Amino acid sequence: MDNTLQLGIAVNDELFNPDPGARRALLSHMGEVGLDHLTVGDHISFHGGTGFDGFVAATTALASHDTLKVLIGVYLAGLRHPMATARSLSTLSSLAPGRLTLGVGVAGEDRTEVSNMGVDPATRGRRMDETLGLLRRLASGDAINHEGEFFSLKSARILPPLEPRVPIVIGGAGDVAVKRTAAYGDGWLGMWCSARRYGATHQQILEAFVDAGRGAPTFAGLNMWVGLGDDAATARAQLGERMSALYNLPPEKFQHVTAAGRPEDVVQFLTPYVEAGARTITLIPVSSDVHTAIELSGEVRRLLTEQRQA
Repeated sequence: MDNTLQLGIAVNDELFNPDPGARRALLSHMGEVGLDHLTVGDHISFHGGTGFDGFVAATTALASHDTLKVLIGVYLAGLRHPMATARSLSTLSSLAPGRLTLGVGVAGEDRTEVSNMGVDPATRGRRMDETLGLLRRLASGDAINHEGEFFSLKSARILPPLEPRVPIVIGGAGDVAVKRTAAYGDGWLGMWCSARRYGATHQQILEAFVDAGRGAPTFAGLNMWVGLGDDAATARAQLGERMSALYNLPPEKFQHVTAAGRPEDVVQFLTPYVEAGARTITLIPVSSDVHTAIELSGEVRRLLTEQRQA
């Protein structure tokens, strides 16, 4: 696995600005401060109707900046037909080869979102596994036949084939995520976990890849909400307010798996995760405004990089 540390951010709300100049300025600022990638999310109708399409968001970003990479983290692939997802991957890979990574998740945070897409929430894991197997086969450009529990394909083919192939990384936690990553993924994308738990899962995945005869994963990711500002208490309060509004939970639920304060404080919190194996880190920053968040996130990247080089 590449040992290079990469750090990017997710600024979902601010990306969806109808002013194309403002979007380009946001992405240009990310590049100027040295950030490696933008992470975009994906929801169809989350907690009563919020969300946006992950592929539309990724396309917007890739078309608005020439070099930034984009991670969809995570796409609810189990709620879409795999042929449609494979077509989106092929199209976007042709437009921005080598700049997209697809993270996938099983959509467990809002069961209504799942059922309203015509999917039984109890089957979402099996449906995801079948989808991932098909995405890997369709990426080759070969015609495939498939009779499964959820999908039936006859001479199904997506051209052009993915070259280079888009990495697929698996979100989630526990033994199921480990098994799914070893069977179908190029690596794991962790979130909502302590550094100790992150390290334990990362080690399980390394061992599972060896057992499966796959060598080593090429991706070890971490998404983390952070509050950034000169005053830690203010940063923590702003972070808690934003997260509570999104997840409908009290701020205390998130405190042990989020960081707040100056860039130095965030680096201190992230360091055990890096030591545990995290290499592609996405900050979900909350600050006084988006450009301050970008500037301070760039400082987090600089400090983390210097620390690893020391």
